[in-house]
Amino acid sequence: MKESEVTRAELVKRLKKHGLKETEAGMTMKLKCGTFSATFLLACLAAMEPEGVALKEI
Repeated sequence: MKESEVTRAELVKRLKKHGLKETEAGMTMKLKCGTFSATFLLACLAAMEPEGVALKEI
């Protein structure tokens, strides 16, 4: 997120576009505790749209 310069609030908005209902507080807890699924990680990557990552290939 730091490299992509995407804030938690922005990521929550982008995840909503992908159909995931997440709150900023929920996002903070997941990231702080490290208690998130691989599916959530991939959804975040898709929402952040980083260069060089082709999620279709994963």
